[in-house]
Amino acid sequence: MPGDTGVARGAAPRDTGATRAPRPQLRSLLFVPGTRTDWLPKARAAGADAVVLDLEDAVPEKLKTATRDQVAEAVEHAAADPETQPLLFVRINQLDGWAGAEELRALVRPGLAGIVLPKVGGPEDVRLADRLLGWCEYEQGLSRGHIALVPLLETARALYAAHDIAAAAERVAYLGALTGAGGDVERAVGYSWSAEGTETLALRSRVLLDVRAAGAPHPVTGLWTRIGDLAGLRAFAEQNRGLGYEGMMAIHPSHIPVINEVFSPDPDELARYARLLATVEAAQTNGQGAVAFEGAMVDEAMAATARRMLHRHAADGQGEGRKE
Repeated sequence: MPGDTGVARGAAPRDTGATRAPRPQLRSLLFVPGTRTDWLPKARAAGADAVVLDLEDAVPEKLKTATRDQVAEAVEHAAADPETQPLLFVRINQLDGWAGAEELRALVRPGLAGIVLPKVGGPEDVRLADRLLGWCEYEQGLSRGHIALVPLLETARALYAAHDIAAAAERVAYLGALTGAGGDVERAVGYSWSAEGTETLALRSRVLLDVRAAGAPHPVTGLWTRIGDLAGLRAFAEQNRGLGYEGMMAIHPSHIPVINEVFSPDPDELARYARLLATVEAAQTNGQGAVAFEGAMVDEAMAATARRMLHRHAADGQGEGRKE
C-alpha cells in the first residue's frame, strides 16, 4: 500500500517507549499451509518451536479469504490455550493495497507471535508493515512491538539491502538468507544450488553480518527441500550454525528433530561453558585477565560468550528453544 492512503502516511498509535522487545530464540520454524490448520497438533508433536501458517504461495487465489478466516480462528485458539500450541506466525500475502491491510487486521490477535512478510523490496516495505501492525496492536490492546516481523529477502535488491531492512523497525526478528533449491532467491541471484551449499555460503554469511550489525535478534536461515535427505539437512544445518545462525525454517515435520538438535547446545557443550566461566571468574578474583583452560588461553570475551549461552539455556540445561 504505497503512500496513497491516510493509514500509510499517518503516524503510528501512541508509542510505549519500548525499544526492541525481547524475542525467544527459535531453532525451528515449520511452514504449514494455511488451509491445513488441522496439522498444528502434528507440528507441535514434531517439536517445532514455531509454526508459520502460510497464506501466500500455499493457498490458491480463490481460497484466500476463507483461508484467512480459518487462520485467524487458529490464532484465537492459540491465545486461549497457549500451553498446548506452538508459537504461531503467519506468512501474509504481499502488502500492496487495502486488501493487505485488512488481512493484517483480521490476523493480529493476542495469539499471534509474528508476521512473515513476503516479497520485500526494501526498508520502506518494512516501515509500512510496522505502522500498520502498530495500528492493529493498538486496536487489539496489545503493546506496541508485540508482533514480530520477519521480512523475507526474496530478490537481489532485498538481499543487497539486508542491513537497512533489518534496521527499518524494532520489531524485525528472525531475518536471514533463505537459499533453498529453486524458488525466488535462486531465480533472483542465478546460482545453481548444490547440497554442499558452497555457492550460497558467501551470500548467507554476508546477510548474517548485515542482520547482526543492524541489531535484529535471532537470525534464521533455510530452506532444505529434500524431504528424505536427513544427512544432507544435518550437514547444511551444522554449516549454518557454524556461520552464526540460530535456527532454520523448515517445510516438513521430519526435519524438525534434526534442526532442533543442531541448534541446541548438548550437555557436554554446556558443561564446558560452565567450567570455562568458573575458571575465568576465579582468575579474575586473583587479579588475572587471561588464564589457561583445557589447553587454550581464555579471558573475559570467552567468559561473556559462556555466560550468555548458560543464561539462555539455564531453564533445562539441554538447550531447549524458545528461551530469551
